[in-house]
Amino acid sequence: MATAPQLSATPTGDVLELRPSGSWIAANGATLETLSDAVMAQLDRSKTVKVDMAGIRELDTIGAWLIEKISRRAISTGRRTDVVGVADNYAGLIEEVRQVNRHSPTPPVARNPVVAKVADIGRSTIGASEDVTAFLQMLGSLCVAILGVLRRPRSLRLTSLTYQLYRVGWQAIPIVVLITFLIGAIIAQQGIFHFRKFGADSYVVDMVGIRVLRELGVLIVAIMVAGRSGSAYTAELGSMQMREEIDALSTMGLDPVEVLMLPRVVALVCALPILTFIGSMAALYGGGLVAWFYGGMGPAIFIARLHEAVSVTSFEVGMIKAPFMALVIGIVACSEGLRVKGSAESLGKQTTTSVVKSIFLVIVLDGLFAVFFASIGM
Repeated sequence: MATAPQLSATPTGDVLELRPSGSWIAANGATLETLSDAVMAQLDRSKTVKVDMAGIRELDTIGAWLIEKISRRAISTGRRTDVVGVADNYAGLIEEVRQVNRHSPTPPVARNPVVAKVADIGRSTIGASEDVTAFLQMLGSLCVAILGVLRRPRSLRLTSLTYQLYRVGWQAIPIVVLITFLIGAIIAQQGIFHFRKFGADSYVVDMVGIRVLRELGVLIVAIMVAGRSGSAYTAELGSMQMREEIDALSTMGLDPVEVLMLPRVVALVCALPILTFIGSMAALYGGGLVAWFYGGMGPAIFIARLHEAVSVTSFEVGMIKAPFMALVIGIVACSEGLRVKGSAESLGKQTTTSVVKSIFLVIVLDGLFAVFFASIGM
């Protein structure tokens, strides 16, 4: 039968003897809290605390924890604590409660900054090697899927390819035209502002034409596609990975690379050169308008000067880069999507990583192409 809990505190010299009795159970939780709080002040006035539990009739986890709380408070202030008189049927419960939250945090170990830096470099190197491996695996899987389509042309999913072309190509035209138009206008304005000091206003046409057609047109468009379409690819495939839809495709005997990745990558490879051409024309148009209204150079003069300054080679250089940049963006986006784990945090992380890696690789690829074309005289 449940009895009211009690807790007597008897100081004897330097020893404080605590005698809990009655029912120390959850039903008497409010009373137990009051009793335990009442003896806390007396713990500081004694050197040793003795808890005699022989008078306890009922005990559950709540009661055992309150007794352990008193014991820990005494120990934390440097007092020795002895718990005696524990009934055999309650000994296991007392021991389990005593082990709760006993693991103290490991103190930080002072690290040599040089060693720490070398360790960080090593971890970054391992991470980079994993990224390269994932990139090559996705490239190889795409090559195998393309060979399969060449052997069986009917396996190409034209509906999916057309839809992806519409998304990454047609729907991207407005923002590409707007951004490249503004880039061309800004380049022309800055060029006229500075070249005018030397009486070389006409060389603005050379700068705008060559820079846009060879470098900036394809680079700006590729970066925009990486942020717009690459992130969408990673999010879509990552969501499918989280919902195990990709595993379901494999279970059904379908190749996820052929069904999901190939149409997306092919659409990017086809759409990016078209977007590059449209973006380059928009940038030249923006530069021409600024040269007309800000620099006083008429459209006929601008076009004639552009015809003299720009060769077909400059246009070819920019267009040749576009498919390779699209391939890099597509592979990175798909591979990062497949690395998503089962959480929204992982999805956001991999989407961000996809955009950052794509932009980085696009810029590196542009630099490599610049060196290559310079070495062959283009």
